[in-house]
Amino acid sequence: MIGTLALYVAVAGLQSQDIDSYVQKNFDDASFTARVKYANQKELAKINDDFGKSYRVPYTDFKVKEPFMMRLETKVDDTQILYIINGPKLLIRVPRIKVNSRQDLSKAPGRRQTLLDFGLLTPSLFKSLFVARFVRMDRATNDAVFDITYPAVLDDTSRSRVWIDPAKKYVTKREWFSQRGKQLATFFYNEPVQVDGIWMPTKVQVKNVDGVLAGETYYTGLKVNQGLSESLFSVN
Repeated sequence: MIGTLALYVAVAGLQSQDIDSYVQKNFDDASFTARVKYANQKELAKINDDFGKSYRVPYTDFKVKEPFMMRLETKVDDTQILYIINGPKLLIRVPRIKVNSRQDLSKAPGRRQTLLDFGLLTPSLFKSLFVARFVRMDRATNDAVFDITYPAVLDDTSRSRVWIDPAKKYVTKREWFSQRGKQLATFFYNEPVQVDGIWMPTKVQVKNVDGVLAGETYYTGLKVNQGLSESLFSVN
């Protein structure tokens, strides 16, 4: 027993406390489809008023590219919806009802969806948008635990605590806290697959503060580092 404990301490001591050691540096872009398998709107509403809206859409096609580029396309009944994020710029386009909205999220960082939401960590996240502080190595899982916040200049005190698989370098668990410090939800990222050297979870479950499963999503058709054109993410 003593020998096993000593070995654990030695191995844990070798793990880095620098977030740069846990990001996927070879990631450039990806495409996949998010499919909602389960949604309990009553339990999702306990997270916040708007959280359940995305779970009303059966599927969404995603294209993402470094740094901070994301394209979402979906269809609700016979209505096509396009949603593009490029840095702090947001474009929402719904031709059927003549919506063509452009927004600047520079002062609303919490509205910027990023790869962190999918359990992926890339270098750009910590160059200008997030600050990561090492908390500990989790004894039960040997995951690295970090608190992720926004720089003070962005004036947003919401935060996440994440558990990161140190070998595969993806987030296994994320606790999400509001600007008032209230825990809103916990995300569990499971069933990772490796594509072109990149590990990505393909199943995401979210539980509300009561610990009740509120939603479950699967990612299918994952393709990585295809050389996606930046023109796909134009907000002009």
